[in-house]
Amino acid sequence: MTMTDKELREKLVSRGAESLSDKELLAVILQGDGPDSAVEIAGRILSNPEHSFTALSRMGIKRLRMLEGIGIKRAALLSAALELGRRLACERPEAPVSVRTDDDVLRIFHPQLAGLAHEEFWVLYLSSANTIIDKAKISQGGVSGATVDHKLIVKRAVELLASSVILVHNHPSGIAEASDEDRFVTDKIELAASLFDIAVLDHIIVTSGGYFSFRKEGLIK
Repeated sequence: MTMTDKELREKLVSRGAESLSDKELLAVILQGDGPDSAVEIAGRILSNPEHSFTALSRMGIKRLRMLEGIGIKRAALLSAALELGRRLACERPEAPVSVRTDDDVLRIFHPQLAGLAHEEFWVLYLSSANTIIDKAKISQGGVSGATVDHKLIVKRAVELLASSVILVHNHPSGIAEASDEDRFVTDKIELAASLFDIAVLDHIIVTSGGYFSFRKEGLIK
């Protein structure tokens, strides 16, 4: 028997949000007027394997409003809730102050980049002890790419007296592979940085399902 919207609210109040399933949490956001209960609507949305929360977070409001005909009001609430979740993940005080492994980089950037529907290119600037001096977004683009100016990256590294940098960007497509353009940009940055004795330690591509490391694949000289 499907739980009614009223019963769902009572469960949330009495037992806390942590007691709710994914379907029930989604139903709380989708409650509103209509012939079907929010629980039923949420169940139908999540029954589609292509409608993970990560996938939903990439949809604009125009696409969200078409899901089971939830409408603009519910779509706006859902979009806001998903964005809050992404920002919460970015705020968690778990980011390392220094970088030793790929996991350290992913702890910083996976919550921030994995669910985005557009591409962003970031750089970590490091000291000789691999302590993080700065973290900077260099560019933002569309689904297929972002323009990267290697001169800006190296200029900032020189200003910060950084000993090394780690390049990071995401692939909204979910493909954890380096494109020809990714390889070209990396080589260009590596060459420019070497003129100032600044090392490019790695270039990591973040996706919702995994990551790609230039260093691990032997693509960093």
